[in-house]
Amino acid sequence: MKKILLPTLLLAIVCSSCRSNKTIPYFKNIPESEYNKIRQSAFTEPTILPDDILDITIQTAELTASNSINEAATNNSVVAAGGQQRVTGFVVDKEGEVELPILGRMKLAGLTSYEARNLIREKAKKYLIQPTVQVRFVNFKVTIIGEVGRPSSYTMPSERVTVLDAIGLAGDLTIYGKRENVLLIRETPEGKEMVRFNLNDSKLFDSPYYYLKQNDIIYVEPSKGKIASAESSRFSMLAVIASLASTVVLIITRL
Repeated sequence: MKKILLPTLLLAIVCSSCRSNKTIPYFKNIPESEYNKIRQSAFTEPTILPDDILDITIQTAELTASNSINEAATNNSVVAAGGQQRVTGFVVDKEGEVELPILGRMKLAGLTSYEARNLIREKAKKYLIQPTVQVRFVNFKVTIIGEVGRPSSYTMPSERVTVLDAIGLAGDLTIYGKRENVLLIRETPEGKEMVRFNLNDSKLFDSPYYYLKQNDIIYVEPSKGKIASAESSRFSMLAVIASLASTVVLIITRL
């Protein structure tokens, strides 16, 4: 049994290390020259959707008025998705509207943060003196799961987030991550949109999915090498158990 077990264990180790280095690098089709220019997809600002949480700040010469609006945002505390973090801001309701002190209800869904800022400023001019407005997403998060170093949901400090930014935050792909077939799941008003892309291909830079949107999910599948490694580990464990069982039986029969 020991003569059988040793080759089996060695075979398992070899199989688990058979992941070729050729599939680990990114963008393998970029020539290895000193300088390369690649066309990149234009950044499209994300639009506001129902259930988004917005940080809306209005500054004006009238301190009392601006303070009342900004304090309302501070007091409006909600739990972000996953229940792990309490954030402050104005929640966009199912009708795509927010309720602002003094200004009342405003429909912001479908607008970018820049467009929402202009809309709020124009309405604020009716009540406030020389208002300046800032609008940003509080819950701009993306989730990355599967074969990455730190799978989790990440809240982004900026709306300009790329696929590579998210992968970097998640600690890069493991050596078992399937780089040529990564899945992106995106929420749209019409439903969920799913697309696959290849991290070994520089065409990703020109893809409309290179820049992420709020609530995007990236799933990195395990490669065949990871599956084979898991199966060989189970086989090795069974071999060890069988060897121990045989040893126990042998000891009992000799008593």
